[in-house]
Amino acid sequence: METILPLPFLISAAVPPGLASSEGLSQEEVSCLGCVFFDATPSNLNDLLEILSKYNAHLQTFFDCTALESQDDIVSLLDHGARKVFVPKQRLSDFSTYGDRVAPVVTKLNDIVGTEKQLLLRDFDQRSCDVAGFLASAKIDKLPSLYIKPTSETNFEHFVDICSQVSAIPVIPSTQLTTKKDEADKKLYIPKLFSHSWKTDRPDKLLPTVVCDERGIALGLVYSSEESVAESLRTQTGVYQSRKRGLWYKGATSGDTQELVRISMDCDNDALKFVVRQTGRFCHLEQFGCFGELKGLSKLEHTLVSRKQSAPEGSYTKRLFSDEKLLRAKIMEEAQELCDAKTPGEVAFEAADLIYFALTKAIGAGVSLADIEKNLDAKSLKVKRRPGNAKGEWAKKEGIAAAQVEQAKSAAKESSLPLTSAPATDAHTNPDAEKIIMKRVDVSRVGEKEVDDTLRRPSQKSAETIMGIVTPIINDVRQNGDKALLSYTHKFEKATSLTSPVIKAPFPKELMNLAPETIRAIDVSFENIRKFHAAQKEEKPLQVETMPGVVCSRFSRPIERVGLYVPGGTAVLPSTALMLGVPAMVAGCKKIVLASPPRADGSITPEIVYVASKVGAESIVLAGGAQAVAAMAYGTESVSKVDKILGPGNQFVTAAKMYVSNDTNAGVSIDMPAGPSEVLVIADKEANPAFVASDLLSQAEHGVDSQVVCIAVDLDEEHLKAIEDEVHKQAMALPRVDIVRGAINHSVTVLVKDVDEAMKISNAYAPEHLILQIKDPEKAVEKVMNAGSVFIGQWTPESVGDYSAGVNHSLPTYGYAKQYSGVNLGSFVKHITSSNLTAEGLKNVGSAVMQLAKVEELEAHRRAVEIRLSTLEA
Repeated sequence: METILPLPFLISAAVPPGLASSEGLSQEEVSCLGCVFFDATPSNLNDLLEILSKYNAHLQTFFDCTALESQDDIVSLLDHGARKVFVPKQRLSDFSTYGDRVAPVVTKLNDIVGTEKQLLLRDFDQRSCDVAGFLASAKIDKLPSLYIKPTSETNFEHFVDICSQVSAIPVIPSTQLTTKKDEADKKLYIPKLFSHSWKTDRPDKLLPTVVCDERGIALGLVYSSEESVAESLRTQTGVYQSRKRGLWYKGATSGDTQELVRISMDCDNDALKFVVRQTGRFCHLEQFGCFGELKGLSKLEHTLVSRKQSAPEGSYTKRLFSDEKLLRAKIMEEAQELCDAKTPGEVAFEAADLIYFALTKAIGAGVSLADIEKNLDAKSLKVKRRPGNAKGEWAKKEGIAAAQVEQAKSAAKESSLPLTSAPATDAHTNPDAEKIIMKRVDVSRVGEKEVDDTLRRPSQKSAETIMGIVTPIINDVRQNGDKALLSYTHKFEKATSLTSPVIKAPFPKELMNLAPETIRAIDVSFENIRKFHAAQKEEKPLQVETMPGVVCSRFSRPIERVGLYVPGGTAVLPSTALMLGVPAMVAGCKKIVLASPPRADGSITPEIVYVASKVGAESIVLAGGAQAVAAMAYGTESVSKVDKILGPGNQFVTAAKMYVSNDTNAGVSIDMPAGPSEVLVIADKEANPAFVASDLLSQAEHGVDSQVVCIAVDLDEEHLKAIEDEVHKQAMALPRVDIVRGAINHSVTVLVKDVDEAMKISNAYAPEHLILQIKDPEKAVEKVMNAGSVFIGQWTPESVGDYSAGVNHSLPTYGYAKQYSGVNLGSFVKHITSSNLTAEGLKNVGSAVMQLAKVEELEAHRRAVEIRLSTLEA
């Protein structure tokens, strides 16, 4: 694995949509510099994991994890490829297994003592600390390798100078850095940072620069100046300083150009390294690089790329590129021969053959050696132990008993010990062991019971077990109010600094600090949801004359007080706040109370606060789980009691909702029972495999207890394999891949012969989300009897319903779509009926009423009519 040596500085960058802030460096500039620093918090953790998944091969990432309470969250950063994380000094022993990838963070100069090899000094304020004393002690005492992160009020030019004097690496916000010379008077000019830090004994101050390709193969030695580094960053190409002719734009005349990948410095700051993508040759002689021709794997790759472009007809390599079955057979043949090889010479010979055919497969698919090595590097950074078992068919072939395989799997699940510096060789040598794949069932080969068993949802805890957990919490909150509510929030959300369980409207603007693009997205979604739900309003009351003089009517009124539960947990869901809050606002509910778990620092997600403000919420309850449901059902000193509770949640939230709805003392109703999220996709031969896979994964990433189902209509093996390959490929690129893997374990592809058979299975399953990726999907809608929401055709992913189309995403799950509707405007209103009779009407209906009252022996009922009729007769 290539180690990207630190720059003379680290870039403190913001989370997506850009790796740096909109006013700082661009994503491309950050990638070229390669060393990025992030403050990790519970609220941005998913974004950081996504950055690692996308850019890990290009960046050396450093994380301040002071705000992360969960050890698992920190380990997830390491497992996704974080090069170094900093944790509070007192927690360092918790991470001793991970070696120097975990280092301590301190906030005071006096804390820089001990045996640590490196550490982060954060919140450094040169105005209030004894800088002179610090510099003096730095010359006397041997300091560890220091990374220093300053306060925002820092004079960054002076700060960089201090860091230089103590050989520390400064952490500088991207907004304070520039590659543009005309901004050098306002910001730190990156080329100047390089030239100020490098050491050279040349009179012209040029620095030797080693140019390498992405695999680290040295192409040549050149020289760089501050000006040439600036041009390289500006043009994203290889630009160097000729000792005779000034700036040298590589390839400007020869056409052998370079695309700049990354710049770094060596450990002594006396040489630069440029990593480039070379087009053509680097050397002016008839050889690839100045140190000679390519050898080994690099030479083979170069040859295969050339052959793919212009191999003569009839050549063996040309045949391999065009005959997929031949290449597949050769790879399997050579793998077998390598397994059977005995002597070192035989192993080397057979391994070379296998590598040749494997690399041919890679080049044919547009995959380079650098791409393969990036995957090896990424795997070597993983710290979570994996079982690496062989699949059943291969295990059986080698005589490995199924019981042994299962035993090994169980043992691996029990183990939480991480790997330290050793690469994950099991995953490398047996990638199929990790393949994310849904099991299949062919309805033509099994009975109806087997199909039903396969489609059974993941089992939940028994009702007795759940209620045993939930009931004491509900009773505690009911009896002890705010005190109990805060206690559970401190315990479960780790928000120990929280002193009030509620934020009341109007909500402070500082709690809604959002990026403009996020505000625009929420506003678009808000308006679409409002339009769709406003259209559901009844224009006028229903009025029917059932017989002359007897008029019956029905009119709606909003539920006055509603409680909206917005889950937290593994994902923050401001979209749920929209789906519940907007129809409540449209219905005219007088009091809207939101409840959502706070972050560890006691704050609430700003997106949720913004939505709460837009829908006119009265308050936000800073709590989750059964305790939040109880607080809204019964009320506390701070939390307003509500008449109905709506919103999804885990099995404990659902159990709490059902408990309070059955308690007459609470006087509260609920929207529906709800379980884990699920999707069923019906796909035929016209379906795009990538689209099908993306829809399946969009629900699988919700949680390990989610279930996704694909009903394949008359698909052959090629189509099925294409979908399975897409599921694995897309899943492996997701930051929540471990959650996806858990969901896929109990998900299934069902093979059927036609759409009618598919719809029969779908209606029996009653999915929360039903996606129709088939020919004439609108026609199939007529056959839908049970589903929470339907998504019609290939251009309608489930995610549009989750966020912005306008339909509601709070839907019945776990088969309850057979009995319940999803949340709609009607969920927030109740209907009142009225009867209005004239004297003639009472005469017409009176005899029927009196006779039925007589049958039921309810004399007072009968007399209420008789008295009136007697009066009319008189």
